[in-house]
Amino acid sequence: MKVDIIRIGNSQGVRLPTALLEACRLEGTVNLDVEDGRLVITPARSFRAGWMESFKAMAESGDDALLIDDGVSPGPEDADWQW
Repeated sequence: MKVDIIRIGNSQGVRLPTALLEACRLEGTVNLDVEDGRLVITPARSFRAGWMESFKAMAESGDDALLIDDGVSPGPEDADWQW
């Protein structure tokens, strides 16, 4: 598929057809990279994506115990802090 490079303000851009965006599951923020002279667009994923689900699964299976007791836990003097 050929598309034209268009002027957007002082920059240039490419309009991506909705069908391509949907096929690649691209939305919101993306990563742009150059590999072997090609522009590669990939979904921007959070480094912590899926962590909450993993933590919940660990808690449900009882696999969320502290490995090292650091001796620090909230006490009465910490009542004003939001934990």
